[in-house]
Amino acid sequence: MNDTGRSDCVNNSYFVNFNQDISSLAIGSKSGYRLFSLLSVDSLVQIYENETEDISIVERLFSSSLVAVVCLSSPRKLKVCHFNKGTEICNYSYSNTILAVKLNRVRLVVCLEESLYIHNIRDMKVLHTIRDTPPNPSGLCTLSSNGDNCFLAYPGSNTIGEVQIFDANNLQAKTMIAAHDSPLAALAFSPNGCRLATASEKGTVIRVFSVADGSRLFEFRRGVKRCVTISTLAFSTDASFLVASSNTETVHIFKLDENQDPSLNKVPAAAQVDDSSQSWMGYLSKAVSASANYLPSQVTDVFCQGRAFASVHLPVSGLKTVCAITTVQKVLRLLVASSDGVMYVYNFDANEGGCVLVHQHKLYGKSETDDRVDGSDDKQSAAKKSTANNDTQGSISSYAGILKGNCPGTMSDSEKFREMVAATESPPKGGFHLNDDSEFPPVTQKTE
Repeated sequence: MNDTGRSDCVNNSYFVNFNQDISSLAIGSKSGYRLFSLLSVDSLVQIYENETEDISIVERLFSSSLVAVVCLSSPRKLKVCHFNKGTEICNYSYSNTILAVKLNRVRLVVCLEESLYIHNIRDMKVLHTIRDTPPNPSGLCTLSSNGDNCFLAYPGSNTIGEVQIFDANNLQAKTMIAAHDSPLAALAFSPNGCRLATASEKGTVIRVFSVADGSRLFEFRRGVKRCVTISTLAFSTDASFLVASSNTETVHIFKLDENQDPSLNKVPAAAQVDDSSQSWMGYLSKAVSASANYLPSQVTDVFCQGRAFASVHLPVSGLKTVCAITTVQKVLRLLVASSDGVMYVYNFDANEGGCVLVHQHKLYGKSETDDRVDGSDDKQSAAKKSTANNDTQGSISSYAGILKGNCPGTMSDSEKFREMVAATESPPKGGFHLNDDSEFPPVTQKTE
């Protein structure tokens, strides 16, 4: 793509997001959406491309062919599609603009500015509606990817950093966490759903809490020089690290040291200032530790917060980014995708904390590296299919006069049920693998 195309991409920012197990990346724009496989580092394989709609949100369910999309032209309508078959399973319209969509194998959550809808993902029935939430114009919320610990977190206030944790399985509020003094800016669950990371609009302190009792487990300081807007918090797939990105050029990685004192009276060992370096910070930290009982808590708090274990500097700043730490081709990697349609791949040294840029992929055109791997031709040819029958109208059902469902007549109810169950079943039965987009296990519908 030429420089003009790059400029257009910056002016018309992309929606970018990783799926729940960091096996693929979704990117949406005014010209459609694309899905990329992340199973290779040297090349970015495009799984699917749809050029028929203007996309503001696209979320893929793990490695299945189930995607939830919201169009710029219809911001109140959610579509659930089977991209591999080019079919729309159903769509729902809401009373206001959809700001975020979160899903796992049990629930699908739609976030509006002052309400959240919780669906049973297998049949898309609305199970619960959380109304009159504090104004949430950014659609800040997060859903645990773990179906057993299926927790939803969203702001409990728009003036201070309270987090409401909701049990999406049992449909009841679990706990309220007073996380920060300032309003919340970012939230993230660990892969098992047992921990929650938070950041406020100040962007200087990042905290990790236990979901079970709301206790504070870790506290990290991103910096003290300037306030920033945190755009992403993400746990590594093994929950050993936490990555944070902002509107600056720096991405920070924090190590979650299990040997840390739960009382937070000392800095995590992996993030402590190196006292042996004889640096002024080392001496100052010792002095603060020795006089902790005599200094104001605001002073001691600053020196009792873990520092970044590693960091990288992106070539640009001011862009929204999403990050992930995962193992690709048996090597631990840091992946950073930005709203200008570029993904950076770093090798991450979990022992020493070093990060080395190894690849830079363009998501809106030809990559700077080869964009195919052996055996990818079949997937590429299948990816050229566009979603069909999106305008077909079917039966309409109403929920409390606010939410309406409309499923196209191209699929019967039993077919739609089969597709939803197949995509959400885990683990798959009979040797089928959900990471193969062409395979879906046979499902027998239970009768009541």
